[in-house]
Amino acid sequence: MISVNKVELLAPAGNLEKLKVALIYGADAVYIGGKKFGLRAFGGNFSNDELKTGVDFAHSMDRKVYVTVNIFAHNEDIDELPDYLRYLDEIGVDAVLISDLGVFSLAKDVTKNLELHVSTQANVTNYKTVEMWQKLGANRVVLARELSQAEIVGIKNHCDVELEMFVHGAMCISYSGRCYLSHYLTGRDGNKGECTHSCRWKYNLVEEKRPGEYFEVDEDEHGAYVMNSKDLCLLPCIDKVIESGVSSLKIEGRMKSVHYVASVVKVYREAIDSYYAGQFHIKDEWLDELDKVAHRPYTSGFFVNDENGTMIHDSSKAKQSSTFLGIVREFDTSTNIGIVEQRGKLEIGQKIEVLQPQGQTFSQILTAMTDEDDNSINAAPHAQQIVKIKFNKSVQPWSLIRTLDSDNYV
Repeated sequence: MISVNKVELLAPAGNLEKLKVALIYGADAVYIGGKKFGLRAFGGNFSNDELKTGVDFAHSMDRKVYVTVNIFAHNEDIDELPDYLRYLDEIGVDAVLISDLGVFSLAKDVTKNLELHVSTQANVTNYKTVEMWQKLGANRVVLARELSQAEIVGIKNHCDVELEMFVHGAMCISYSGRCYLSHYLTGRDGNKGECTHSCRWKYNLVEEKRPGEYFEVDEDEHGAYVMNSKDLCLLPCIDKVIESGVSSLKIEGRMKSVHYVASVVKVYREAIDSYYAGQFHIKDEWLDELDKVAHRPYTSGFFVNDENGTMIHDSSKAKQSSTFLGIVREFDTSTNIGIVEQRGKLEIGQKIEVLQPQGQTFSQILTAMTDEDDNSINAAPHAQQIVKIKFNKSVQPWSLIRTLDSDNYV
């Protein structure tokens, strides 16, 4: 272990609830998007009022908020951006993530306090590019996903600006996300935040004079998924990641569920803390936890030479070994009764598992449940129904309830 300032754990937040979950489960900072100018047009995103609420909540916990402004801007975007950037500055956003040089210049001109972070969309793969961004005024550079450990160390050895890298989540077959396939096939531009993930579709070949006859691109009976990437997971080598000298470890997933955010953040929080405590070793419970959320097969990607490759050739579906059922909103320690907001069908007799922001996950049989008026019920089938559940142990607010299954495909 080397002596460094503690690395930041940076989590995605597609809406205000996910922002709160990410921070409560241990993230040091979150990255979020407004209703415009970010690359996740369908991720929920934040209104201006929600942006302020999120910033205030994060700052009350001494945490940070970064806002994505990382589209490849056209003239009409440039005309609208100054007022938006000033607003982000006024409400205390800590940094903006930018990929477009014109947007970067504009942000420097119209804001006073915002840090400027260079997005992974800028495709930074060498130290000369980092040096140039630093000269232009960047406070941090997010590295392209297509870098090995040796390359990252080499960049760090030449630069003293903060570096950020992805450690977990979905990857794109295109170079750091610069893709035009979605726009070409559907008219929805991934570089404007509207990607349809058409790289994960199943493709076959059709010859011009044989309409309706589909030929497989390779010999697998399932067809071809030549652009279908595995998900990144650098947990097993998180010690090497930290020792590369980066300042921030980033989890992908602004369009992922509350369950995903809570589970992944908690695992990486515990792993990072164990490293700095000099006790780092991979725990089976961490790996099991990462299997419980929706994911494709994991890969270490470009960071190390993954002998199993980064592509999936049989399916584009994600799998998970648990089903998210609800969130504990309040808990009465005198009765062990929690007020739960339902997110999946709850039924008496189910074996449930409780994931808590801190402390051990535990299981129990669901034996007693009432509605808001204390009437006994056997099931809670209605979306976001509020119920009261008797727990066997004390439970922290914001704990998640789930049931374990064999692998489900989603």
